[in-house]
Amino acid sequence: MTKRISPMIREYHRPTRLEEALELLSRTDTLTVPLGGGSAVGRYACHLPERNIAVVDLQALGLNQVERQGNTLRLGATLTLQGLADLLKEEQSTNLTGLEVALAQEATFNLRQVGTVAGTLVAAGGRSTFATAMLALDASLTLQPGGEQVGLGEVLPLRAERLARKLITEASIPLNARLAFETIARSPADLPIICAAAARWPSGRTRVVLGGFGDAPRLVFDGTEADGMEAAAQDAYSLAGDEWASAEYRREMAGVLARRCASQLTAKPVSAQN
Repeated sequence: MTKRISPMIREYHRPTRLEEALELLSRTDTLTVPLGGGSAVGRYACHLPERNIAVVDLQALGLNQVERQGNTLRLGATLTLQGLADLLKEEQSTNLTGLEVALAQEATFNLRQVGTVAGTLVAAGGRSTFATAMLALDASLTLQPGGEQVGLGEVLPLRAERLARKLITEASIPLNARLAFETIARSPADLPIICAAAARWPSGRTRVVLGGFGDAPRLVFDGTEADGMEAAAQDAYSLAGDEWASAEYRREMAGVLARRCASQLTAKPVSAQN
């Protein structure tokens, strides 16, 4: 097992303008990373080539706003996990009930008060329930400078390189996709041994993501032939053994959870406005 080393923060900055933050992050002489709530910077540092870092505190930039545009929900990067959970309750949408469940299992209530949407995603390991759900929803991230939009699935495998001298300003998720989430853990308070998230759009497109193992959640299915979900999940975790569970157990449970998610998604039709 690789030992995680906590980062040594050499500089701290708290800009009040986005341009100032981007200028600091663009430096090449000092490894500089964004700081949201501060709960995930240690985990993110494990993906970085250096341990001596400078941080740019984003709290004064107003990046915690939420905007609904049609069937898209745009989440500010520094929106807290609890803020998102509260928003989903206010929406009263059955489509994203699975995301509420995933948020509740990502962290305790106190940590959800400080952990941010972007910070949690960039620091996510394979056992992150929130990243698993967001990847199933095919979440996109807006990067500055430039306003480039990239899929979460493009960022997670190579996040240190992909996010170098960049700042995530928002994450976007669909409101017209229905999300199902299932998990198995040793106790309700534990991170999952295995979890599955499946999203389905009105067009029939379905995405299935597995979590609970490895460095990041894994996309195992993206298509319209939903009958293949269970087999795809089993194949993806056929070698997923570690100190928490054997590969045989994870393979079997991957199929079970994928089947449960499929059952949830077909319980009633997806509405573009739900």
